[in-house]
Amino acid sequence: MEQKRELQQAYDEWGRPISPVLPEGIKNYLIDIDGTICDDVPNEEPERMLTVEPYPDALETINKWYDEGHIITFFTSRTDEHREITEQWLKKHGFKYHGLLLNKPRGGNYHWIDNHIVRATRFKGKFTDLVVTMKKVEVFKK
Repeated sequence: MEQKRELQQAYDEWGRPISPVLPEGIKNYLIDIDGTICDDVPNEEPERMLTVEPYPDALETINKWYDEGHIITFFTSRTDEHREITEQWLKKHGFKYHGLLLNKPRGGNYHWIDNHIVRATRFKGKFTDLVVTMKKVEVFKK
C-alpha cells in the first residue's frame, strides 16, 4: 500500500517555517550495504562487489518497507568509483530504493548529530520487522 510521502511544511514554536518533515508513519531508512545487506566486502576488493549474494531477509524486508511507502536510501563507505558496480548489484538482485549515498566515513563508531529525530538500529545478523525497546543512549547535557 503506497502511502503519500511528500514533505510537509513544519513550524517552530514561534510559527516560523523550519525544514519540512515526512508525514507521520513514514520513515527515512538509511541502510548500510557491506556487512548489513550482504557479506562485508572491503573497498580494496571491488571485484567481489558484483558476485556477493544479498542476505535474503534483507532483500525481503527492505522491499517490503519500500512497498509500504518508506524512503530507502543506501548509505555506504564504498567510494564514487564504486557507484556503477553498486547500482548494478542492487538492480541485479531486485532491491527497491530511492537513493544511494557513497563515501560514508570508514571505521564505525558513528555518532549522528541532527536536529531531527534519529533512531539507530545496529544490524546483528538478521533483518526483521523492527520492534520498540528501551536502551541507554548518549545525549547532550541540558
